[in-house]
Amino acid sequence: MTLRPFHYAFVVDDLDAARTFYRDVIGCGEGRSSDSWIDFDMFGHQIVAHLGDTGDPIANPVDGHDVPVPHFGVVLTLEDFRALAERLVGAGLAFVIPPTVRFAGKAGEQHTMFLRDPAGNALEFKAFADDAALFAVD
Repeated sequence: MTLRPFHYAFVVDDLDAARTFYRDVIGCGEGRSSDSWIDFDMFGHQIVAHLGDTGDPIANPVDGHDVPVPHFGVVLTLEDFRALAERLVGAGLAFVIPPTVRFAGKAGEQHTMFLRDPAGNALEFKAFADDAALFAVD
């Protein structure tokens, strides 16, 4: 089995401080960003800092969807993503965000879906047609 990139999204109370720490101190590459979140390349894994109250879970708008933060997940192959989506839909699971394509036609186009585990933890599963787009920017 080939190890796939890990994905983790977390809340920060200052995006500039997060950018300085993760990019300039840790040395993470910076990917896509907005005024409420920043993607970082942490040694090949995707971490995303979302602006919010660090004491409460939040949802940030990303490409037209309210994305729950914190959340974690795995970057799958497109084939594995489609198989998992089919299995979850077939099981009648309730989705926070059903299987969809985000950033269509742009750098970083991805298939994504969000759901919660029985304890309420938010999970994201995603896939790229081209894994090289994991940290791509427009």
